[in-house]
Amino acid sequence: MSERLVTFEADGAIGIVTLHRPEKFNALDIPMLRALEAALDEAEVSDGVRVVLVRGEGKGFCSGGDVEAWSQMSAADFQLQWVRYGHRVFDRLARLRQPTIAVLSGHALGGGLELAAACDFRVAETHVKLGFPETSIGVVPGWSGTQRAVRRFGAQAVRRMALGGEMFLAAEALALSIVDRVVETGKAHAEARAWAGKIAERGPLATEAAKLMIAIAEGEESAAATEALASGFIALTGDLKAGVDAFKTKQKPAFSRS
Repeated sequence: MSERLVTFEADGAIGIVTLHRPEKFNALDIPMLRALEAALDEAEVSDGVRVVLVRGEGKGFCSGGDVEAWSQMSAADFQLQWVRYGHRVFDRLARLRQPTIAVLSGHALGGGLELAAACDFRVAETHVKLGFPETSIGVVPGWSGTQRAVRRFGAQAVRRMALGGEMFLAAEALALSIVDRVVETGKAHAEARAWAGKIAERGPLATEAAKLMIAIAEGEESAAATEALASGFIALTGDLKAGVDAFKTKQKPAFSRS
Protein backbone atom coordinates (compact mmCIF):
# COMPACT_ATOMS: atom_id res chain seq x y z
CA MET A 1 0.00 0.00 0.00
CA SER A 2 1.55 3.30 -1.10
CA GLU A 3 -0.21 5.35 1.56
CA ARG A 4 -0.81 4.09 5.06
CA LEU A 5 -4.35 4.31 6.43
CA VAL A 6 -3.10 4.89 9.97
CA THR A 7 0.30 6.35 10.78
CA PHE A 8 2.47 6.65 13.86
CA GLU A 9 5.10 9.32 14.27
CA ALA A 10 7.28 10.21 17.24
CA ASP A 11 7.90 13.85 18.04
CA GLY A 12 10.22 13.76 21.00
CA ALA A 13 8.37 12.29 23.97
CA ILE A 14 5.01 12.58 22.22
CA GLY A 15 3.75 9.94 19.80
CA ILE A 16 0.96 10.69 17.33
CA VAL A 17 -1.36 8.08 15.83
CA THR A 18 -3.39 9.52 12.96
CA LEU A 19 -6.33 8.02 11.08
CA HIS A 20 -6.08 8.87 7.38
CA ARG A 21 -9.48 8.41 5.76
CA PRO A 22 -10.88 11.94 5.72
CA GLU A 23 -13.24 11.33 2.79
CA LYS A 24 -15.11 8.88 5.05
CA PHE A 25 -14.66 10.93 8.22
CA ASN A 26 -12.13 8.27 9.25
CA ALA A 27 -14.71 5.49 9.33
CA LEU A 28 -13.12 2.18 10.26
CA ASP A 29 -13.00 -0.92 8.09
CA ILE A 30 -10.85 -4.03 8.37
CA PRO A 31 -7.79 -2.50 6.61
CA MET A 32 -8.07 0.54 8.91
CA LEU A 33 -8.24 -1.69 11.98
CA ARG A 34 -5.19 -3.62 10.85
CA ALA A 35 -3.28 -0.41 10.24
CA LEU A 36 -4.35 0.94 13.64
CA GLU A 37 -3.11 -2.22 15.34
CA ALA A 38 0.24 -1.91 13.57
CA ALA A 39 0.56 1.76 14.55
CA LEU A 40 -0.14 0.92 18.19
CA ASP A 41 2.48 -1.84 18.10
CA GLU A 42 4.95 0.73 16.77
CA ALA A 43 4.04 3.17 19.54
CA GLU A 44 4.46 0.52 22.22
CA VAL A 45 8.09 -0.18 21.34
CA SER A 46 9.12 3.46 20.88
CA ASP A 47 11.28 3.84 23.98
CA GLY A 48 11.40 7.63 24.00
CA VAL A 49 7.64 8.09 23.59
CA ARG A 50 5.91 8.75 26.91
CA VAL A 51 2.45 9.90 25.78
CA VAL A 52 0.45 9.00 22.65
CA LEU A 53 -2.12 11.23 20.93
CA VAL A 54 -4.84 9.65 18.78
CA ARG A 55 -6.39 11.90 16.16
CA GLY A 56 -8.23 11.87 12.85
CA GLU A 57 -7.28 13.64 9.63
CA GLY A 58 -9.71 16.22 8.30
CA LYS A 59 -13.02 17.30 9.82
CA GLY A 60 -13.89 14.12 11.73
CA PHE A 61 -12.19 12.27 14.56
CA CYS A 62 -13.90 8.99 13.65
CA SER A 63 -17.46 8.39 12.45
CA GLY A 64 -17.36 4.76 13.65
CA GLY A 65 -17.45 1.50 11.78
CA ASP A 66 -17.96 1.79 8.03
CA VAL A 67 -21.45 0.38 7.40
CA GLU A 68 -20.46 -0.68 3.90
CA ALA A 69 -17.62 -2.74 5.36
CA TRP A 70 -19.77 -4.92 7.64
CA SER A 71 -23.34 -4.83 6.34
CA GLN A 72 -22.75 -7.56 3.74
CA MET A 73 -20.93 -9.91 6.11
CA SER A 74 -22.42 -13.22 7.16
CA ALA A 75 -23.45 -13.50 10.82
CA ALA A 76 -20.36 -15.59 11.56
CA ASP A 77 -17.97 -13.18 9.84
CA PHE A 78 -19.66 -10.21 11.49
CA GLN A 79 -19.09 -11.77 14.90
CA LEU A 80 -15.54 -13.01 14.37
CA GLN A 81 -13.96 -10.73 11.77
CA TRP A 82 -15.70 -7.51 12.75
CA VAL A 83 -16.77 -7.44 16.39
CA ARG A 84 -14.09 -9.65 17.93
CA TYR A 85 -11.27 -8.21 15.85
CA GLY A 86 -12.37 -4.66 16.56
CA HIS A 87 -12.42 -5.51 20.26
CA ARG A 88 -8.87 -6.83 20.02
CA VAL A 89 -7.60 -3.64 18.42
CA PHE A 90 -9.41 -1.36 20.87
CA ASP A 91 -8.15 -3.44 23.79
CA ARG A 92 -4.67 -2.96 22.35
CA LEU A 93 -5.17 0.80 22.56
CA ALA A 94 -6.62 0.67 26.07
CA ARG A 95 -3.65 -1.40 27.27
CA LEU A 96 -0.93 0.65 25.62
CA ARG A 97 1.81 1.21 28.19
CA GLN A 98 1.85 4.97 27.61
CA PRO A 99 -0.97 7.32 28.65
CA THR A 100 -3.14 8.21 25.65
CA ILE A 101 -5.14 11.29 24.70
CA ALA A 102 -7.92 11.30 22.09
CA VAL A 103 -7.86 14.55 20.11
CA LEU A 104 -11.50 15.19 19.22
CA SER A 105 -11.36 17.90 16.57
CA GLY A 106 -14.38 16.31 14.89
CA HIS A 107 -17.36 14.17 15.81
CA ALA A 108 -16.87 10.86 17.63
CA LEU A 109 -19.83 8.59 16.94
CA GLY A 110 -20.44 4.87 17.46
CA GLY A 111 -17.12 3.10 17.02
CA GLY A 112 -15.44 6.50 17.01
CA LEU A 113 -16.62 7.17 20.55
CA GLU A 114 -15.58 3.64 21.51
CA LEU A 115 -12.14 4.47 20.10
CA ALA A 116 -12.01 7.64 22.18
CA ALA A 117 -13.19 5.70 25.25
CA ALA A 118 -10.22 3.36 24.89
CA CYS A 119 -7.92 6.34 25.46
CA ASP A 120 -7.07 7.59 28.94
CA PHE A 121 -8.11 11.19 28.25
CA ARG A 122 -10.25 13.07 25.75
CA VAL A 123 -9.89 16.68 24.56
CA ALA A 124 -12.87 17.92 22.51
CA GLU A 125 -13.55 21.05 20.52
CA THR A 126 -16.78 22.90 21.28
CA HIS A 127 -18.61 21.88 18.09
CA VAL A 128 -17.94 18.16 18.48
CA LYS A 129 -20.85 15.73 18.88
CA LEU A 130 -20.55 12.40 20.70
CA GLY A 131 -22.99 9.51 20.71
CA PHE A 132 -23.86 5.88 20.12
CA PRO A 133 -26.35 5.89 17.21
CA GLU A 134 -26.12 2.16 16.45
CA THR A 135 -29.63 1.16 17.53
CA SER A 136 -31.10 3.60 14.99
CA ILE A 137 -29.98 1.18 12.26
CA GLY A 138 -30.83 -1.96 14.19
CA VAL A 139 -27.42 -2.88 15.58
CA VAL A 140 -25.76 -2.49 18.97
CA PRO A 141 -22.44 -0.96 20.03
CA GLY A 142 -19.96 -3.75 19.43
CA TRP A 143 -16.51 -2.45 20.32
CA SER A 144 -17.00 -1.96 24.07
CA GLY A 145 -19.65 0.78 23.93
CA THR A 146 -21.75 -1.09 26.48
CA GLN A 147 -18.77 -2.28 28.52
CA ARG A 148 -15.68 -0.03 28.69
CA ALA A 149 -17.77 3.07 28.00
CA VAL A 150 -20.05 2.22 30.94
CA ARG A 151 -17.05 1.80 33.23
CA ARG A 152 -15.53 5.08 32.12
CA PHE A 153 -18.56 7.30 31.52
CA GLY A 154 -21.20 5.76 33.76
CA ALA A 155 -24.20 3.64 32.82
CA GLN A 156 -26.74 6.46 32.65
CA ALA A 157 -24.78 8.52 30.14
CA VAL A 158 -24.40 5.45 27.93
CA ARG A 159 -28.12 4.66 28.29
CA ARG A 160 -28.99 8.15 27.10
CA MET A 161 -26.83 7.71 24.02
CA ALA A 162 -27.35 4.02 23.15
CA LEU A 163 -31.01 3.68 24.14
CA GLY A 164 -32.31 7.23 23.97
CA GLY A 165 -30.38 8.24 20.88
CA GLU A 166 -29.04 11.44 22.44
CA MET A 167 -25.96 13.09 21.03
CA PHE A 168 -24.03 15.34 23.34
CA LEU A 169 -22.13 18.44 22.38
CA ALA A 170 -18.72 18.79 23.99
CA ALA A 171 -19.87 21.02 26.86
CA GLU A 172 -22.54 18.55 27.98
CA ALA A 173 -20.13 15.66 27.48
CA LEU A 174 -17.71 17.48 29.79
CA ALA A 175 -20.39 17.79 32.48
CA LEU A 176 -21.03 14.04 32.16
CA SER A 177 -17.28 13.23 32.32
CA ILE A 178 -17.32 11.77 28.81
CA VAL A 179 -14.56 14.21 27.84
CA ASP A 180 -11.95 15.78 30.09
CA ARG A 181 -11.35 19.15 28.47
CA VAL A 182 -13.22 21.35 25.99
CA VAL A 183 -11.50 23.95 23.84
CA GLU A 184 -12.38 26.26 20.96
CA THR A 185 -12.61 24.87 17.46
CA GLY A 186 -9.16 24.35 16.02
CA LYS A 187 -7.44 24.19 19.41
CA ALA A 188 -7.76 20.51 20.40
CA HIS A 189 -4.42 19.36 19.02
CA ALA A 190 -2.49 22.19 20.66
CA GLU A 191 -4.25 21.57 23.98
CA ALA A 192 -3.58 17.85 23.79
CA ARG A 193 0.10 18.41 22.99
CA ALA A 194 0.48 20.81 25.91
CA TRP A 195 -1.19 18.32 28.25
CA ALA A 196 0.94 15.49 26.86
CA GLY A 197 4.06 17.56 27.45
CA LYS A 198 3.20 17.92 31.14
CA ILE A 199 2.50 14.19 31.46
CA ALA A 200 5.79 13.39 29.72
CA GLU A 201 7.71 15.33 32.38
CA ARG A 202 6.60 12.89 35.07
CA GLY A 203 8.49 9.72 35.93
CA PRO A 204 7.84 7.38 32.99
CA LEU A 205 8.02 4.11 34.93
CA ALA A 206 5.87 5.48 37.75
CA THR A 207 3.35 6.78 35.22
CA GLU A 208 3.15 3.43 33.43
CA ALA A 209 2.80 1.58 36.73
CA ALA A 210 0.08 3.97 37.90
CA LYS A 211 -1.80 3.44 34.63
CA LEU A 212 -1.64 -0.33 35.14
CA MET A 213 -2.85 -0.11 38.74
CA ILE A 214 -5.77 2.12 37.76
CA ALA A 215 -6.64 -0.34 34.98
CA ILE A 216 -6.73 -3.17 37.52
CA ALA A 217 -9.05 -1.20 39.81
CA GLU A 218 -11.27 -0.24 36.88
CA GLY A 219 -11.53 -3.81 35.63
CA GLU A 220 -9.76 -3.01 32.37
CA GLU A 221 -6.97 -5.43 33.19
CA SER A 222 -6.33 -7.97 35.89
CA ALA A 223 -4.19 -11.05 35.37
CA ALA A 224 -1.78 -9.66 32.77
CA ALA A 225 -1.37 -6.32 34.55
CA THR A 226 -0.76 -7.95 37.93
CA GLU A 227 1.89 -10.23 36.47
CA ALA A 228 3.49 -7.37 34.55
CA LEU A 229 3.82 -5.26 37.71
CA ALA A 230 5.20 -8.17 39.74
CA SER A 231 7.61 -9.23 36.98
CA GLY A 232 8.86 -5.67 36.55
CA PHE A 233 9.58 -5.47 40.26
CA ILE A 234 11.39 -8.80 40.30
CA ALA A 235 13.46 -7.80 37.27
CA LEU A 236 15.00 -4.98 39.31
CA THR A 237 16.16 -7.27 42.11
CA GLY A 238 19.44 -9.05 42.67
CA ASP A 239 17.58 -12.33 43.02
CA LEU A 240 16.77 -12.40 39.32
CA LYS A 241 20.41 -11.91 38.35
CA ALA A 242 21.50 -14.57 40.86
CA GLY A 243 18.97 -17.02 39.49
CA VAL A 244 19.84 -16.43 35.85
CA ASP A 245 23.59 -16.59 36.52
CA ALA A 246 23.15 -19.86 38.40
CA PHE A 247 21.06 -21.30 35.58
CA LYS A 248 23.76 -20.43 33.04
CA THR A 249 26.58 -21.88 35.14
CA LYS A 250 24.55 -24.83 36.40
CA GLN A 251 25.17 -23.81 40.02
CA LYS A 252 22.82 -23.46 42.96
CA PRO A 253 21.61 -19.84 43.14
CA ALA A 254 22.61 -17.70 46.11
CA PHE A 255 19.46 -15.67 46.63
CA SER A 256 19.79 -12.65 48.93
CA ARG A 257 16.32 -11.01 48.78
CA SER A 258 17.96 -7.83 47.55
